[in-house]
Amino acid sequence: MSHIATILLLGSGELGREFVISAKRLGARVIACDAYDDAPAMQLADAREVFSMLDAEALRAVALKHRPDLIVPEIEAIRTEVLAELEDEGFAVVPSARAAQLTMNRDAIRDLAAGELGVPTSRYRYAETLDEVREAASFTGFPCVIKPVMSSSGKGQSTVQGVDGLDAAWDYAVAGMRGDRTRVIVEAFVEFDYEITLLTVSHAGGISFCPPIGHRQERGDYQESWQPTPMSDAAIASAQAMARTVVEALKGKGRGWGLYGVEFFVKGDEVIFSELSPRPHDTGMVTLASQNLSEFDLHARAIMGLPVPATIRARPAASAVILADRDCADLSYSGLAEALAEEGTDVRIFGKPTSRPYRRMGVALATAADVDEARRKASEASGRVCIGYGA
Repeated sequence: MSHIATILLLGSGELGREFVISAKRLGARVIACDAYDDAPAMQLADAREVFSMLDAEALRAVALKHRPDLIVPEIEAIRTEVLAELEDEGFAVVPSARAAQLTMNRDAIRDLAAGELGVPTSRYRYAETLDEVREAASFTGFPCVIKPVMSSSGKGQSTVQGVDGLDAAWDYAVAGMRGDRTRVIVEAFVEFDYEITLLTVSHAGGISFCPPIGHRQERGDYQESWQPTPMSDAAIASAQAMARTVVEALKGKGRGWGLYGVEFFVKGDEVIFSELSPRPHDTGMVTLASQNLSEFDLHARAIMGLPVPATIRARPAASAVILADRDCADLSYSGLAEALAEEGTDVRIFGKPTSRPYRRMGVALATAADVDEARRKASEASGRVCIGYGA
């Protein structure tokens, strides 16, 4: 783009905040949108709009008001049929309206991967009632994982060991759902050695891959990530081939340019597709320390049609989240000097105006000679940051 690109950012959390920084470094003008005011990305953007992106009329009105060069979703809970309409009318949706539609719901992307593309996945069934959950679990067997088809940051996800746990898992999934679809996916628990995120960048020059990112989850939400994760050549080749297949299938009418977070389970040389997000990934925050071009830099370059390296390397690094433990609207932070005292550590405070239990409020980053040392440093730095709640 030869002129200043205007970007309409749909979702303004911590990932959007870092994306705004990357996009503005390249001269873009960003309008940040979210359902609440003073969201992290809004604090750095050129303008803001506060509305629910599940409100079709409001979403269309904001797009027509600003006439952006690029519409960039950062969250799943968006009225994606409006994005498809806007794309038909000439707006550029990143990476495409098809990608937003299929990945907004876990059932759509799973059906594409397993059904149309033949990508290996776990055994799974869908359910819209507790009785259907019981039937699905009898098909998958135990243990099984139950999660909403639409949620964010692992909300509503649980692992069930037997029939007695199904009622609570269903209630938890319903409570964690986003949007207006009461539907869950029940899938067989995969016995894996580790799980990875393969950041995959579709750009004007082709497709590039970042070194694999390992991560650890609790309550279905990422707690720490590290890069690079050792993988066999066969496993890397398999993951890259699957990621390329799915990403190319998501282009639709758009160019399909942008960064995708593709998640896999890995056992030896065997790789099993899990999920995909057509945007920067929370586990990819480690790239703020590990790569010369972070996942946010790569996303900004790709969607603006700028060059992306064919080969992307990473130094050993890790991230560890900083979590709140209660509801509060009067927040402060201490311990930053202690967290930053060890060489090679860094901290990002997201600037969220309110907290709630287990909400991510920041992340600690660390580099080291090897990944294990980086993980130790990031974990210790995270633990030294204290959140103050009120007076």
